[in-house]
Amino acid sequence: MKEESNHKKANPKKPDLKLNQVKLLLLDVDGVLTDGQITYTDSGEQIKSFNSKDGLGLRLLMDNNIRVGIITGRKSNALVHRCRNLGIDLIFDGIKNKAEALDKIIKLTGISAPNIAFVGDDLIDLPAMIRTSISFTVPDAPEEVKLHASMVTSAKGGHGAVREICEAILKAQGLWEKLLNKYLS
Repeated sequence: MKEESNHKKANPKKPDLKLNQVKLLLLDVDGVLTDGQITYTDSGEQIKSFNSKDGLGLRLLMDNNIRVGIITGRKSNALVHRCRNLGIDLIFDGIKNKAEALDKIIKLTGISAPNIAFVGDDLIDLPAMIRTSISFTVPDAPEEVKLHASMVTSAKGGHGAVREICEAILKAQGLWEKLLNKYLS
């Protein structure tokens, strides 16, 4: 993951200092948890593909008392199934105003904006991105979104970007070595 040097001027956040304060990671779906493609069957059902490594990263966060939630503009049964599989119960789908959803989540969870990170990849995500202490985006996001992101992942959405973010948070909080040792023993 790289901090965008030309974005520092527009966004003076210090992500390395704030990753250790993250208590809640909020995610957009299309273009973040997926590659952004939406496939429809002849019957009109949506099909989405999710990255298993992203899923493990999210589980590792949740197993270490870092909450995970979804704020997405699109409703999808595939997303509901994926969230159920991962144990994510904080799901705001069909959302047009992500800032309002963020406010509801803050009230619902009691976790304040300085302890929330948001991952988005398009213009609809900007209202939430600019209201959290740290925001992430993916390399194929529009330049306007990258301008307001604290950090840009190396991996694209649906191809390990979320795992990259999860690992960065776990490492910043001093949890990674313990997790790694658990798998090595």
